[in-house]
Amino acid sequence: MAIELPDLPYARNALAPHISEETLNFHYGKHHQAYVDNLNKMIADTPHASASLEELIHASAGDSSKAGIFNNAAQVWNHTFYWHSMSPNGGGAPTGAIAKAIDDSFGGYDAFKEQFATAGATQFGSGWAWLVAKGGKLEIRKTANAETPLTDKSCTPLITMDVWEHAYYLDFQNKRPAYMNAFLEGLINWGFANANLAKA
Repeated sequence: MAIELPDLPYARNALAPHISEETLNFHYGKHHQAYVDNLNKMIADTPHASASLEELIHASAGDSSKAGIFNNAAQVWNHTFYWHSMSPNGGGAPTGAIAKAIDDSFGGYDAFKEQFATAGATQFGSGWAWLVAKGGKLEIRKTANAETPLTDKSCTPLITMDVWEHAYYLDFQNKRPAYMNAFLEGLINWGFANANLAKA
């Protein structure tokens, strides 16, 4: 069972003007596709060939001999989660259960926004900023490269922001803070976060 590139939940031009169709053509059409292709080559004709993406991630996490499988599988999963973390009509303050959880955990949306942006800004090099649920509270985390909170079975990922340069360089050049502001103000998908929180 080959791993497939999942469809985007919107058209490639739907996130403009925050993220351009050109960026989606490269980020989704080239980078995400390459992770899928590389992973399928690595698992072909192996005992992993019929495993799900999540099974591949858990089976290879922390095993240096399977670093290639982990990196590509986790990047396929992380990117799919990232596309759903954005919406053409997203951004701004949260609503629903996630709004109360953010108030309870961070003291309000402004404090969350500051801490989330700081996580993204201080991730040296490539990586991700995450909002996760753990033990009835919310936490902000950052991970390097392909690392993912999916490997921590005690938490549930709610939202992620990609801070690899290929996520924003065509639109924002080296201005990562401007990209993060666009993500928070114009793209973040609180409906997706609420759906994930309901499963936590």
